[in-house]
Amino acid sequence: MKTVLPLSLSLTALALTAACGGGASAPGGEEGGGDLAGLTGTIGSKDFAEQYILAHITGQLLNANGADVEVNTQLVGSANVRQALENGDFIGYWEYTGTSWITYNGETTPITDPQEQFDAVKKKDAENGIAWLDPAPMNNTYAFAIRSDKAEELGVSALSDLADVASEEQTFCIESEFSTRDDGWPGLKEAYGLDVPEDRVAMLDTGVIYTATQEGTDCNFGEVFATDGRIQALDLLVLEDDEKFFPVYQGALTMDAEVFEEFPGIADIMAEVSPLLTTEEMQRLNALADVDGEDPEDIATDWLAEQGLIDG
Repeated sequence: MKTVLPLSLSLTALALTAACGGGASAPGGEEGGGDLAGLTGTIGSKDFAEQYILAHITGQLLNANGADVEVNTQLVGSANVRQALENGDFIGYWEYTGTSWITYNGETTPITDPQEQFDAVKKKDAENGIAWLDPAPMNNTYAFAIRSDKAEELGVSALSDLADVASEEQTFCIESEFSTRDDGWPGLKEAYGLDVPEDRVAMLDTGVIYTATQEGTDCNFGEVFATDGRIQALDLLVLEDDEKFFPVYQGALTMDAEVFEEFPGIADIMAEVSPLLTTEEMQRLNALADVDGEDPEDIATDWLAEQGLIDG
């Protein structure tokens, strides 16, 4: 989870990144295409690699179809980004269904079915002047992972399998915040009937958990975020949440409803992208940034060109 800071500076005082697109054009070579001619403004993002990539994918694709938007990846804190959309400083950014439902709309009970959760948050946010476009399949929720060879050794593929694992092998790495959340460790133990002594639970920072899980020294099972690129890079296996305990954090582009009403063609254009962004594909793209150190804007450009959505 990201630290939320007060929105003490106007977005106009922040340096914006250069208008994205870099000369990108829609397939066929015609710059823009004209479908979104007249669309201007800023696509925002939260402050981590996945969001940077999604913002640049969105900005470049919109510009390839006639828009003239900029991308701002400099704002810190999820609440600040949401506020920027509500204030009209951003015309859109990628949000997660569980975050809006629980954090912004104050709904304490998550909806476990992804489509029902999306429909509910879309309806709720319509009251806030925010439009949700169709979501991607990716789900950036909490999860537990284990190194693949150890999973095979223990015979585990789902969280319900943990009950049959020998007690000495039930070792866990979690974040401090996760340790107290209702949708975290206390609720998970209750949902899956786990009785794990405190001395078998290591409290670590987020980034450390991935390497600790891969090394198997502090724990066999590490708390992770499902789309993190280090999952694939470290050959970790994400255990299926077969009791559907964790909230759904499905990603979708959210927009100022008035802007979307003026340019409804955005939905058709983004529909070419969203279905391709599975959890596994986001893991791969995130790894390019977090593991290989590539620039998120370059990752977005290359990916769009690979999909035939812009000319390379």
